Amino acid sequence: MIRKNIDRRVRKTKQQLQTGLAQLLLQKNIDKITVSELSDLVDINRGTFYLHYKDAFDMLDQIENEIFEDFCAILNRYASNVIECNTRLFIIDMFHFIAKNEEMMHFIVSEPGDRAFLTRLKTAFKEKFLKHWMEKNHTESSIEVEYIYSYLLSGCMGLMIQWLKTGMKEPPEQIAKLTEIIILKGLSSFETQIL
Repeated sequence: MIRKNIDRRVRKTKQQLQTGLAQLLLQKNIDKITVSELSDLVDINRGTFYLHYKDAFDMLDQIENEIFEDFCAILNRYASNVIECNTRLFIIDMFHFIAKNEEMMHFIVSEPGDRAFLTRLKTAFKEKFLKHWMEKNHTESSIEVEYIYSYLLSGCMGLMIQWLKTGMKEPPEQIAKLTEIIILKGLSSFETQIL
């Protein structure tokens, strides 16, 4: 029971620090953030910070690595079964993942954000899904496939950014349904609703 309470406290402390770091990153670059400033913001002792991280750079690296591992875990659950899998379930899982990491995702997609990490996420997605999709369809990589992939990914990224910017008022299931409709049916699915 004692160990469980310690683990819970550690998780809570790390979550507070992560929230504080994300807030500061929306205001300034990582090299301008001090441990004192972050500790004061979240009302945590500097010594407590150093129990978990060396500095703000180390903290950001650890957070991004955890996010990346969680992202890859979702990809691995679906990628090998890309044709047979339920597209909406995958997209729902992705939007739940974004909601779980809301503060850091705001930072990653904002200006200037962390373009290198965003590229890392996009590359992992491409390596898992595009590769499996081409193998299942016996399709070679081509300029057309690259354009289509780029178009779909940019659209999904746009939906995610808009959802984050507007406060994520809609549940992940609703945004996932919209994303799936756009991916599978394109703009033609909205013609009857618009006209």
